[in-house]
Amino acid sequence: MEFLLNDGPAQSAPAGDLIKDGDTASFMQDVIEMSMTVPVIVDFWATWCGPCKTLGPLLEKHVKAAKGAVRMVKIDVDRNQDLAAQMRVQSVPSVYAFSQGRPVDGFTGAQPESQIKAFIARLAQGGGDSGLDEALAQAAQLLAAGDVASAHGLYQHILREDNANAPAFGGLLRCMVALGQADQAQALLARLPAEIAKHADVAAVRTSLELAAQASQSGPAEDLAAAVAADAGNHQARYDLALALFAAGQREQAIDHLLEIVRRDRAWNEDGARKQLLRLMEAIGYSDPLSVATRKRLSSLLFS
Repeated sequence: MEFLLNDGPAQSAPAGDLIKDGDTASFMQDVIEMSMTVPVIVDFWATWCGPCKTLGPLLEKHVKAAKGAVRMVKIDVDRNQDLAAQMRVQSVPSVYAFSQGRPVDGFTGAQPESQIKAFIARLAQGGGDSGLDEALAQAAQLLAAGDVASAHGLYQHILREDNANAPAFGGLLRCMVALGQADQAQALLARLPAEIAKHADVAAVRTSLELAAQASQSGPAEDLAAAVAADAGNHQARYDLALALFAAGQREQAIDHLLEIVRRDRAWNEDGARKQLLRLMEAIGYSDPLSVATRKRLSSLLFS
């Protein structure tokens, strides 16, 4: 049965509630947290982008027609370059759909109105294969519980059913890393198609591997901790210590040290501590409670 966006008795929500301009500071609340309740479309655009001037109004038209079943946040990439880089936006317009705190669909470039309507209809319906969605949820639970081998097998099963399932590739890569197969994970990353490789779940693993490689050059955590204890203003030692701690699984302590650098001297190393915090949150996952808390703490430091 065709899904009709204009059917049903639902009351239209005010346009200001459905569509808003967002930025780096509001992204967690407007997109990640809101998508836990209702799908959120994020339109990355620029004032100089011709196709954006056509696509944006079409998206807004059909988001309004959905009467609250989806929401939309518009991000100017020129004013939010860090966020665009974090989301691996390589061209505009780029559109992402978030649900339950993670990207679930998207496209790049101008699209016919019929495709835009179908895109929003899928989101409004909670589109996707419910069986695979349940399997993905189960695999994530297994991985979180430490049953890496079972999760690994389930992610492989999902990919046999759907070999373009980006969240399953992200989960499989996490399993490979947990099993000590970092080289094999790197090789798989190199073979993935661009659309899958830029998915947040896959990009998070890539960032984790990059952080681990960076941490291996930092030196022993004990020596770095001693250097920080001897001189609290030694930002380089504190920065390296944060990397070493993160690689060792001590994520909260790593974040605390980077936030301390931001508190003491945001401009240090060309804003390096804040940029590294963004990478840590990407590796952890934007919807993870630790990332949510970190972004709030960072925003408090930057905008207080």
